Amino acid sequence: MSQEKTVPLKHLKIIGQEHLPEGGGFLILASQLSYPDVLRLETILGERQIVYLVEQGATLGPFLRSHLEKESVQAIEFASVTMDPTSYKNTVSEELQKNKVLIYLPALAAVINAPMSTIPGAKLEFLLKPGMPVLPIYIQRSSEIALDIESRYGEDDAIYAFGSLLRGTAEVNLATYQESLLTLAEQCFSAHPALNMHLAYALLLGLKKHGGKNKIIDGKDDKTLGYDKVLAIAIALSKIIQSETKKKRVGIVLPPGIGGLIANVAVLLAGKVPVNLNFTAGRSSIEHGIKAGDMDRFITADIFVRKLQSFPWPPSKQLILIERVLPKMKIQIGLWLVLSKILPAFFLAIILGIQKKGGHEEALLLFTSGSSGLPKGVVLSHRNMIANVIQFGSRLGMKESDSILGSLPLFHSFGCTVTLWYPIIGGVNLVTYPSPLETKKLAELIEKYRVSLMIATPTFLRGYLRGVNKEALTSIKLCVTGAEKLPTTVSDAFETKFGKRVYEGYGLTETSPVSNVNLPNPKPLGEESAGFVWIPSHRPGSVGQMVPGLSVRITHPETFEPQSIHSSGMIWFKGANIFEGYLHDEKRTTEVKNNDGWFRTGDIGRVDMDGFLYIEGRLSRFSKIAGEMVPHETVEEALVKAMGLENESSRKIAIVGVPDPDKGEALILLTAIPGGPEQQEILDLRYRLLEKGMPPLWIPKKMIRVSDIPILSSGKLDVQSCEKIAKTAVS
Repeated sequence: MSQEKTVPLKHLKIIGQEHLPEGGGFLILASQLSYPDVLRLETILGERQIVYLVEQGATLGPFLRSHLEKESVQAIEFASVTMDPTSYKNTVSEELQKNKVLIYLPALAAVINAPMSTIPGAKLEFLLKPGMPVLPIYIQRSSEIALDIESRYGEDDAIYAFGSLLRGTAEVNLATYQESLLTLAEQCFSAHPALNMHLAYALLLGLKKHGGKNKIIDGKDDKTLGYDKVLAIAIALSKIIQSETKKKRVGIVLPPGIGGLIANVAVLLAGKVPVNLNFTAGRSSIEHGIKAGDMDRFITADIFVRKLQSFPWPPSKQLILIERVLPKMKIQIGLWLVLSKILPAFFLAIILGIQKKGGHEEALLLFTSGSSGLPKGVVLSHRNMIANVIQFGSRLGMKESDSILGSLPLFHSFGCTVTLWYPIIGGVNLVTYPSPLETKKLAELIEKYRVSLMIATPTFLRGYLRGVNKEALTSIKLCVTGAEKLPTTVSDAFETKFGKRVYEGYGLTETSPVSNVNLPNPKPLGEESAGFVWIPSHRPGSVGQMVPGLSVRITHPETFEPQSIHSSGMIWFKGANIFEGYLHDEKRTTEVKNNDGWFRTGDIGRVDMDGFLYIEGRLSRFSKIAGEMVPHETVEEALVKAMGLENESSRKIAIVGVPDPDKGEALILLTAIPGGPEQQEILDLRYRLLEKGMPPLWIPKKMIRVSDIPILSSGKLDVQSCEKIAKTAVS
């Protein structure tokens, strides 16, 4: 055996070391443990006697296995599969009574990058069942969550976070342990030095580093621009912006494309805050956003001004028409192209006046979709943006040869973070198209440019099922969907046709936006991997595991009393990607975000034993009928099957709640399916649902026929419009 490795503590940051008990026996359960981690723990524990717990047949690394063979090291092997909890407890209780520290050594695991834990939930449940004192430790390896633009971390760079000792049956259980581990993960991630970086500086570093290798392709006309040229053009435009306005924010009215990318980067390089306005919203919503954002300059294009006749355009002097301005700046662009290639990033930043640190300062202003009310201005900081790029990117692990399809609107939080900032900072190609609805054209672009990652919504995925050939999507490695619940009928049909599994994710504008994502599972383990463990990354029906550094809490939906994360209740998040607050609205900010930084999502859900989050509905999409909480989306799923709508390419039904004098609320079914008398149809439907075992309270009381179900540009159900239709019809 080669000489053993020593790991200095100087590469280690420790959080919560005061939680390490000075006496008494306890069990250490860490999120992951390698040989260097074991050496470090031995150093940290000092003179304490240590006993290692190893499952029989578990595969350990050669250095670690050699370490256990030393005479000075004590290890106990146990058969967790065959041994009952009582026997297991008896096996280790003697050591605990001798005030020894037990450390469970997990087997080598097949797992994707930056996992919550390398120990399967079922195994953790077994280890916790005897109820012995447990010390949770989360280990964050810096290399697993490094930005591509950062200096390379060594394999020994890490952060350890020690949690409070869990005691007694009320604390020593899987749910409490998982919640503690996620809290520790949030503490580790929040200490990431890159989170202090200014978004403009991060984009500058990304455009310089990836300028010669990566590019943006505008699918509208196949125009291609290297990231190095994007930087030069954006710098030149930033000077125009600085001379045009003294305001803090600049409006942008552009679709995905080269123009939209350059405009956003230029505004940030100018030291301003970009505000991508939702030009598909109603006039009052747009005017509300413009007024709230206090803007006097708007970057757009001639064609957009002519096309969007209903948009409340400000006076022409406030418009910066990008296709008029840029052709006049060829000399400046050429000069900046040369300078940006010659000068180091830090010196270029000094010349441009770009701050290196942004922290909690406002970097971006987005407005919510307004699906259930007037849009709220969501203030996202530099820290929020950098955090979510790290969180999302570290889980994906994409390469510089990969390409991402950017067709979601830039005023959509996914379209902004994932298809603007992430490609530049992460170093992947970006293929854009101004509309997510033209799926035949998008499929052509995917095939032509070998797109790897497709971000969509269930509504937009339905379009691919009509008239798109299977071969067109051959290059897709990952298809992630969000914004609304993914119906199994859509995901199954997509997988059947294209041979590509759809991975559901979850996020909110307030979470910058990605909070959860399902990903392809690690490759199946063959015979040569006997003794390894396999950690899933995908679970159908869930929205995936939390991204690194995001903690979750579940409370009672109405009283907000804490409860087990394995039970259904209100979902709360805490992490570096949680927004700063609502613009000019402290009241609504304090309603959803407490002083400890916990954000109340408004969604109901639960976490399973492997850390997958299940969304059971938005609180606003529940009706309280005779004291029972009835989820609208669950009722809709049952109706789709009962009405034979599984193969419909667009949404045909929606459930809304209206006030009811007898039972508090009543369910109303909106349907875009032509038919006979509504009263007879709802009666027939009632019998069909009762036969399938649906509770009577869950069955719609009335049917209302509409020409189309109202849908927002993001693909979400327009709840506010649906409720107006229902209330008008029953009043």
